[in-house]
Amino acid sequence: MMAPTLHTYDLSPRVMAFSTTRVGGSPLSLCGGFNIGNASDEHPEARHACITSLCESLSIDEQHLVFPHQTHGCEVRRVADDFFTLTSHTRQMLLEGVDALSTDLSGVCIGVNTADCVPVLLYDTVHHAAAAIHAGWRGTVQRIVQSVIRHMHEQYATQPAQLCAVIGPSISPARFEVGDEVYQAFAEGGFPMEQIAHRQEKWHIDLWRSNSFLLTEAGVLPENIHTSGICTYDHVDSFFSARRETIHTGRIFTAIMLR
Repeated sequence: MMAPTLHTYDLSPRVMAFSTTRVGGSPLSLCGGFNIGNASDEHPEARHACITSLCESLSIDEQHLVFPHQTHGCEVRRVADDFFTLTSHTRQMLLEGVDALSTDLSGVCIGVNTADCVPVLLYDTVHHAAAAIHAGWRGTVQRIVQSVIRHMHEQYATQPAQLCAVIGPSISPARFEVGDEVYQAFAEGGFPMEQIAHRQEKWHIDLWRSNSFLLTEAGVLPENIHTSGICTYDHVDSFFSARRETIHTGRIFTAIMLR
């Protein structure tokens, strides 16, 4: 078992923020790399070995590695102290159908699993709170990042101008070819189509710019938004891509942990 190779983000000395790469993992892996994703066709022992290895790298126990079962919705769940007093079954139920997590607890790693969809991390530099968001095209159209910012304001008194944001490895506009119905969904959702869409044989949508637009519209300062610019489709040697490898491939885990 090889330790995970992490792609890290420099948000603050008080934060560990990263995306896993597919480098490392268990020799039992059916997905070809380091994978903790719960939506992939993976050998259970390989997946658990990766979870154990990641927790060892982060110096936390497995209970403090928290990620939801995502459904392309807009449900946000806060991870607070009482979450860890619950049974594992109850915790699992609370994470079902959730696409974003927030916390203000140190030593708790929250994250989302993706393989072309956009992972977004938020860090409140004043109130020391964080969020991890799964923003596929459906979640982006539903403006999930703005829902999470409102949630953080309610839960932690977060102000958008106090946030730093990361848009992690995901499919690039050059590779995200979509049908007319997806283009129409973004147009009806009030997105600046002249900035986020261009037509070749079919429409191509820029999910990076779409989520940047949502962040800045909510009040996040442009200079506080970091886009990794890593296309999962083009960099399939390092990151999983469902569009290139089918949905049965592994998942990138993009996460944030307060120190």
